[in-house]
Amino acid sequence: MATRKRLSPEESRTSALEAARHLLIETGPQSVTLKAVSSRIGRTHANLLHHFGSASGLQKALAQHLAETVCDTIKDAVQASRAGLGSPREVVDLTFDAFDKEGAGALASWMLLTGNEDALDPIVEAIHELVDEIAPQEAQSHSGVLALHETTLTLVLMALGNALMGPALARSLGLPEATARERAERLLVVALARDPEPQP
Repeated sequence: MATRKRLSPEESRTSALEAARHLLIETGPQSVTLKAVSSRIGRTHANLLHHFGSASGLQKALAQHLAETVCDTIKDAVQASRAGLGSPREVVDLTFDAFDKEGAGALASWMLLTGNEDALDPIVEAIHELVDEIAPQEAQSHSGVLALHETTLTLVLMALGNALMGPALARSLGLPEATARERAERLLVVALARDPEPQP
């Protein structure tokens, strides 16, 4: 009889979050429960309660896990774009995919609808940290940082809105489904091309 591998607390938590992410993508946010995740990873309900405290705690941890994973990917894409190895469209696609294909938009909406008011906090915090980290040194003036934050706000809101109703709205307006991504790409191209303020 095979012996179940003993995982460290961090490995157990990571395993649970990955299982929760797969459930989110496969069957939607309503399926991200302690019972479903514990069943998928072969752990007990009590084990997950120990790590997350409740289903809403699991969902919040998943939101943070998704945000951090996606922000790391976006950061790499931005740095590649600056080095001439990538493009603004890659940044846009990664952001939109995070809220759509990766399920962050559906998860955030579900958590808000079920009364988890601080649902967006981990996503907002991770994006804020990402923006501060990738802000070009020459744009550290107040107006430069403000412009970067405004661009990030617009990009994230577009990605979230597109995940929730973008394709249906585009079809109803007789527009291609990729229209929102194309608009976001143009926004980012303009923002990246904006001349920084001269330094004193």
